[in-house]
Amino acid sequence: MSIKILYIMNTANKVNNFSFSSIKAAHELGMEFHIAGDWTGYQNEDEIKADEENYGIKIHQIDFIRTPYKPGNYKAYKQVVELIEKEKIDIIHCNTPIGGVVGRLAGRKCHVKHVIYQAHGFHFYKGAPQINWLIYYNVEKTLARISDAVVTMNDEDFAAAKKFRLKKNGRAYKVHGVGIDLTQYGGFESCRDEKRRELGFSDDDIVIISVGELNENKNNSVIISAMAKLNNPHIHYILCGVGDCQESLEILARENGLENNVHFLGFRTDVNELYAASDIFTMPSFREGLSRSIMEAMASGLPCVVSKIRGNTELVQSGKGGFLCHPKNVSGFAKAFSILVSEPALVAKMRKYNLRRVREYSDDVVVKEMMEIYKEVLKK
Repeated sequence: MSIKILYIMNTANKVNNFSFSSIKAAHELGMEFHIAGDWTGYQNEDEIKADEENYGIKIHQIDFIRTPYKPGNYKAYKQVVELIEKEKIDIIHCNTPIGGVVGRLAGRKCHVKHVIYQAHGFHFYKGAPQINWLIYYNVEKTLARISDAVVTMNDEDFAAAKKFRLKKNGRAYKVHGVGIDLTQYGGFESCRDEKRRELGFSDDDIVIISVGELNENKNNSVIISAMAKLNNPHIHYILCGVGDCQESLEILARENGLENNVHFLGFRTDVNELYAASDIFTMPSFREGLSRSIMEAMASGLPCVVSKIRGNTELVQSGKGGFLCHPKNVSGFAKAFSILVSEPALVAKMRKYNLRRVREYSDDVVVKEMMEIYKEVLKK
């Protein structure tokens, strides 16, 4: 009888690359993989069954509320308990603050022998608001005591996790993100010209791209302000994603006379082609764990101009693979873009550097790391 693992997320459109490395690792070890989350993208049971067959998994709906520690997540907790008892789960691998709290508490109630928590970026970090430390740090410290493993993705989080007191023989681990399939990025150069024409760009235009939700944390406004400082009509900024900040960003672009240079593309399924059509990647976030979008851009050969924060500093080597700027430093971002626009030879060097460096974060690497963690936890 195979071991059953329950992988707990929070909210997601559909099963995606967030969990692929763990699915592959579990399958390599002969585990039966169950995945639970609040699935917003599935339209019907047929779509769910299709993904179950495609990935060799079982998908379960849990009614998570995205905001952490909302009382409504008690319903999700009860659903997870029922799922564990029904499927007789042997190991829990929970993710995100909400999934981490619900999964570990449900695991303790149901006496699940093995519990793993994967942090994709602790909400307490250097420079975080004091309230984050008062709430998130103490919650993570407490729940670590009922965890066999805490898996992190960057040096700062790993150092914090190593100070937690885990279950007997428990330990903290660090992995190279969630893994990226390098074959899905790069190699799209042939569609570059066509995609640029589709977007209305000329050969003389410089295209800067961001990928991710348009929210306060992503801080896209600093890039629009940097473009205003550059005052170059040939520089365009495309934003792939949706979010609450889109309207305010559109207003900012108009106020700076950039309504024809800032392009809101919404949710896209052709991101790999959009990377190929772009010249520079940027991510000015205030907080990241270990950004998959940066890895995707690196795998596409783009220089990356990103905020100098936890996680980003491990991916981007300033002057080699791009530039690191303080999240609020408009002039710093503008200067970085100006350098890249005027020095194509430097861009070519950064392209080669990023293509080489991103191999450390491939799904092949992360699958092996997750297999070792699963094996060590199951030995206890």
